[in-house]
Amino acid sequence: MSLPDTMRVVEITEAGGPEVLKPAARPVPKPGPGQVLIQVSAAGVNRPDCLQRAGLYPPPKDASDLPGLEVAGTVAALGDGVTSLSVGEAVCALTPGGGYAEYCLTHHSHCLPLPKDYDMVQAAALPETFFTVWSNIFDRARLVAGESLLVHGGSSGIGSTAIQLAKAFGAHVIVTVGNEEKSAFCRNLGADHAINYKTENWVERVKEITGGKGVNVVFDMVAGDYIQGNIDILAVDGRYALLAFLKGPKATVNFRRVLTDRLTISGSTLRPQSDKAKGAIASSLLGSVWPLLDSGKIKPVIHATFPLEKADEAHALMESSAHMGKIMLAV
Repeated sequence: MSLPDTMRVVEITEAGGPEVLKPAARPVPKPGPGQVLIQVSAAGVNRPDCLQRAGLYPPPKDASDLPGLEVAGTVAALGDGVTSLSVGEAVCALTPGGGYAEYCLTHHSHCLPLPKDYDMVQAAALPETFFTVWSNIFDRARLVAGESLLVHGGSSGIGSTAIQLAKAFGAHVIVTVGNEEKSAFCRNLGADHAINYKTENWVERVKEITGGKGVNVVFDMVAGDYIQGNIDILAVDGRYALLAFLKGPKATVNFRRVLTDRLTISGSTLRPQSDKAKGAIASSLLGSVWPLLDSGKIKPVIHATFPLEKADEAHALMESSAHMGKIMLAV
């Protein structure tokens, strides 16, 4: 495949609001050992992109400074030692950055095939959310059939994925949302209960729904003053998976129940993990989740798609929290 010397990208010109995202031209990168170069057809927009743009989430040392943590496209070039993929093969992939561009590098083990009958936008909506949900809820928090899960922010891209995966594996799902439209959206995806946190006390409602027993797993992107409530509504031997800090990383917390009821609190970010660790998640997804996508039992929910050059508008929508499902860029 003949490659151009330069490519269109959207870069962060300085730390700030969505307006600091500007189209630019850059050299096409070359894959190193173990890497592949993907000609990008579509990329996902995620909260970490917004944090990076605001100067709050710097990329790893060896990663592109361009935002974009998930893409779909075709393999354009192979680095030394890559035998699992072929030039011209269609893939979706988790990336360490660089997705807001016509070409993007990632490790070969972070690439997955497109599910049956998926277009590139649908496929690009998968990696970041599915890697994140699978590793936090199923690997770390060990959710199993018959257990209950509380998801904060149920209508987000992460939340909509968590609902579908948890239901597919036999869990009872409760979500918190900010309005009745989002409540209906989550119920349509399979959530058993949707709590409007603006009009209801979500801690009391979870206790009521569970008959006072609490939930087995909490999946939390909010933190701040939600931390104590999450501890209060965990069942004995419950697990608390902390993903992000939309309300800040600090809180005054009573940890007594962590000791008396054997609670487990875990946290993780995906981007800094090793290539080997992310490759292991990809392998688990291929075996356990990709058949569900192939069959249509679960699917990504896409709220809106913007041209690459309008990434600033996509970020503004993300930060408004008006979306339900994924926000995408078509390259």
